[in-house]
Amino acid sequence: MDCTPLVLFCRPGFEPELAAEVAERAGALGYAGYPQTERGSGFVRFAGLDHDAATALDHALPFRDLIFARQKLLAFADLDALPPQDRLGPMLELLRARGERYGDLWVEHPDSDEAKQLAGLARSFGNALRPALRKQNLLTPGLNPFLPRLHVVFLAGDHALLARSVVDDSSPWPLGIPRLRLAKEAPSRSALKLDEALQTLLDTDERARWLKPGMKAADLGAAPGGWSWVLARQGVHVTAIDNGPLNETCLATGLIRHVRADGFTWQPAQPLDWMVCDMVEQPRRVAARMAEWFAQGWCKRAIFNLKLPMKKRWLEVQANLADFVTRCDVAGVPVEWRARQLYHDREEITVYAGPRR
Repeated sequence: MDCTPLVLFCRPGFEPELAAEVAERAGALGYAGYPQTERGSGFVRFAGLDHDAATALDHALPFRDLIFARQKLLAFADLDALPPQDRLGPMLELLRARGERYGDLWVEHPDSDEAKQLAGLARSFGNALRPALRKQNLLTPGLNPFLPRLHVVFLAGDHALLARSVVDDSSPWPLGIPRLRLAKEAPSRSALKLDEALQTLLDTDERARWLKPGMKAADLGAAPGGWSWVLARQGVHVTAIDNGPLNETCLATGLIRHVRADGFTWQPAQPLDWMVCDMVEQPRRVAARMAEWFAQGWCKRAIFNLKLPMKKRWLEVQANLADFVTRCDVAGVPVEWRARQLYHDREEITVYAGPRR
């Protein structure tokens, strides 16, 4: 069956938030499609558009601007009732007829409990499909980031979507899940959260320019020190603010100074390059505190988390980010922001903010 919807992966359970986000943004751009999803499925389809409209929306809605999406794909075929004895044949026939050449192949499944059972099938099918595509000259011998990437998304053993993505406008990780390892000396698993944020919210050039040894940062609500430790690994001097204790591995870096104080009241003696914050507090209060830091000129850039309520989470995200930007604008310090619900986030989103360009 032909189809041309956008397909977006997300954290299972957050399908309504992603559906609301995409529907609102597509509507604002003038596209009258509609989201389709089931709670817990780990993905959302945005359907109701013809091929040209879906392609145009794909271009108009950059992956980097989406908050609740882990991956963005443009599907071109929905293969249901695939024969278990020959899943490969129907796909090859369709791809040969399509004639598009790809620079990479990912065989995936959504990150739901049910779909995770398809991981073995995805691996074995990829091993069979890859050489078959190369034999047909539909897949380059090595990775080619200048060509589209082909995605085979198994929804069930007999049901798969065929889709494509543009390398520069999609997640660099299969399923949109980063493969990060927690170092033995890391103070806590929260280190993975900031590590992912730096890789997801900043590009390679930005990380090189904005995170340099010798820079100064503050970590509000630092204990046990996971985020401070990640910054120290970049050579950044960190003032860790928390009334609770820090892990000894933080202090052993020689770059982290612990100050026992409240992150909502402490302020630096001089402007800093960075401020990071992962405090468990009402998101509106955190957004207001983050805006105060920019308004007072206490930091140039920041990464912070906003915890989410159980209901109306998309509306809450919009309200908190709008309040943050408005407070900064009123203070005469315009900022830009990027946000994402990271793989290592749970009931929260992570935000980067810096000077508006």
